[in-house]
Amino acid sequence: MIERSIIVASNLEARPAALFVQLAGKFKSSIKININNKHSNAKSIMGIISLGIMQGDVAVLSAEGEDANEALDELEKFLTSEKH
Repeated sequence: MIERSIIVASNLEARPAALFVQLAGKFKSSIKININNKHSNAKSIMGIISLGIMQGDVAVLSAEGEDANEALDELEKFLTSEKH
C-alpha cells in the first residue's frame, strides 16, 4: 500500500465529486481517502460527498494494487487543481 498527503485546492461539491469518483473508478487498485479522520472508498460517490471535502483540507490518499502509483498520481493532480 502506498499513501500520500495532499492539500485540496477546491471544494468537492456534487459535480467535482462525481468526476473524482469517475476518475478513481478507472483504476483496478483499491483506493481510499481520509479527511479529518473520516475515510471513504474513493470509488463511492456517497462516501466522497459525505466527507464534505473543502478547499484547504489535508487529504490522505492510499492505494493498493497493480496501478496504485498511477492512480495516486492522477487523483493527486485532480485534487490539487483549482479547475474541475
